Amino acid sequence: MINLDVKVNFEKYANGLVPAIIQDSETQKVLMLGFMNEYALTRTLMTGKVTFYSRTRERIWTKGEESMNYLLLKSIESDCDQDTLLIKAKPLGPVCHTGADTCWNEKNISDNFLSTLEAVIEERSTASPDSSYTAKMLAKGINKVAQKVGEEAVELVIEAKDNDKDLFLGEAADLMFHYLLLLKAKGYKLHDVLDVLESRHKK
Repeated sequence: MINLDVKVNFEKYANGLVPAIIQDSETQKVLMLGFMNEYALTRTLMTGKVTFYSRTRERIWTKGEESMNYLLLKSIESDCDQDTLLIKAKPLGPVCHTGADTCWNEKNISDNFLSTLEAVIEERSTASPDSSYTAKMLAKGINKVAQKVGEEAVELVIEAKDNDKDLFLGEAADLMFHYLLLLKAKGYKLHDVLDVLESRHKK
């Protein structure tokens, strides 16, 4: 849930602008740094599209208003001094005006390879079944995908009884991939499972 009552001390700076760090809500990559005045913050909260105050153009501007590469607001918080914002958003395309994913010319991919793999599965799910194993498996339906997970689990158990490192890790990797595939087939993501584990840990 987005914090609509975020506290910001705009009077701390003479120009009434506070820095806003923009972070991808999924990959956690820092995308850009912008500045907001009170009106830009209000517009962001009202529209759900991250809006800044441009110091060079001296006006309010919504990121993506020309390119359509909007930043869709997912969460917003102020820091301990209430003079800097951390905004997590979903980018609808490259963020930098140069066409790069980020203003630091980084690829907007997670440092966690499981997230990257999940994104690859998502991308290939719409490919032709003739050209993609992922699409082919998903086209077979939930029963076939679930069956494949069961088969890979059995193969992992069998390899666990031996001492062949490469075979064991290979089967573990196969199981992990098909597990992510099953989550996709069911309409869930890995973070949904992690949320359950986290809630259990808190108890």
